[in-house]
Amino acid sequence: MKSDLFGNDVSLNSEATVASWNELQLAFLAHGATTPTHLGAVLEGAPDFAMAHALKGLFCAMLGRSEMTVAAREAQSAAHKALASGTATARERLFVDALDHWLVGQPILAINAMEEVLKHHPQDSLAMKVSHAIRFILGDAKGMRRSIEAVLPRYGTDHPGLGYVNGCYAFALEETGDYSLAEATGRQAVEHSPNDAWGLHAVAHVYDMTANSTAGLDWLTGREAAWAHCNNFRYHVWWHKALMHLDNGQVDEVLALYDTEIRKDHTDDYRDISNGASLLMRLELNGVDVGHRWEEMASISETRTEDGCLIFADLHYLLALMGGNRDAALSRLVGRIQDDANASRTEAQLRMAKPGLSTAVGLEAFGDGDYKSAFLNLAQARQHMQGAGGSHAQRDVFERMTIDAGIRAGFFEESKTILDDRKAQRNGFEDGYATARYEMIANYEQSSQQGLRLPAE
Repeated sequence: MKSDLFGNDVSLNSEATVASWNELQLAFLAHGATTPTHLGAVLEGAPDFAMAHALKGLFCAMLGRSEMTVAAREAQSAAHKALASGTATARERLFVDALDHWLVGQPILAINAMEEVLKHHPQDSLAMKVSHAIRFILGDAKGMRRSIEAVLPRYGTDHPGLGYVNGCYAFALEETGDYSLAEATGRQAVEHSPNDAWGLHAVAHVYDMTANSTAGLDWLTGREAAWAHCNNFRYHVWWHKALMHLDNGQVDEVLALYDTEIRKDHTDDYRDISNGASLLMRLELNGVDVGHRWEEMASISETRTEDGCLIFADLHYLLALMGGNRDAALSRLVGRIQDDANASRTEAQLRMAKPGLSTAVGLEAFGDGDYKSAFLNLAQARQHMQGAGGSHAQRDVFERMTIDAGIRAGFFEESKTILDDRKAQRNGFEDGYATARYEMIANYEQSSQQGLRLPAE
């Protein structure tokens, strides 16, 4: 039996197909745009390779779009047909198990399948990355860190996946608040694997969470090659750079990046919508007129109201519908989230119930100018927002809207408490948003004491 570049036995007969499989794994670890091309080459060379079909299905499922579930099920069927040949290893069968679990609405069991692989094959960077990716979608930061810390000691300096596992570790460290070690580990990851966009972006996250946008811009500027090869993840790295400019008050640079990089292609991937919608909302909260930019995302989001794959996606569709004044579509989406929350059968539906429903109702109220209802609902969802998935930086738009709704509704002490919590999560670092809101609360409280009418009233 042949082995792949990570030393795992693979049920492949052709050296050329093994080479394509190795290229696929490295491209996936680097978020490379060539990943589907390499996967196609593997399936062409080995149509009975069950693991490749399973991986294709997992890739489709992680796209978080209902129409891709059809493709994922087709891959699942092909994987099981390939298993009938009897040549698959136990490790390869676990990847098929992971897909099976996902497609019955149990991604946590899919993670468990990957962890079973890692128990016996700790140097399997592919299983590490799939586990990491699913945990990210579910918002399981502690699990990401725990998973990588269990296998990292088994990685030697010559392991071809070392840079990528360090990149994932850096991100997990940042999401669990260990900012100094996260920065150092992320820098090591990029040094070892210069195309490790995930590790590079983990360092950007550190600068976001430590309110050091100037250092963040220094880090990203000149390293564009580290994410130029990427799939749609490249839009997300540009989004990080735009956030740094926003914190510096450089609105023109933010809008330029939005137009020329972040939303230049008007893609319909929910992750790309989340980049654009959350950035425009941050701008609007800061009083910036974003012009017509909501329209294209609102038109896309209007077609996604019945999707229901991920609450993270739905909440960003809601932002786009709010911004584009698509009230009917927004109401449909909130209603569908309510229906899924009532069902609460799958893990996705459980997240529709908590934190999804309160967040959705709060966002709808925010768009209607009912800031009291917006604050009460968004504040109720806060303690559960980790379950929406994504990162601290991505979820921060909802934190900002909660704070702004509270200020506009006159809940000054409550808003200040959330600002304090937000600052504590950043190890006491205060970004430009927090400074402006502390000042705003102080000014409003002073105005209130003097009997003046508040701007939000």
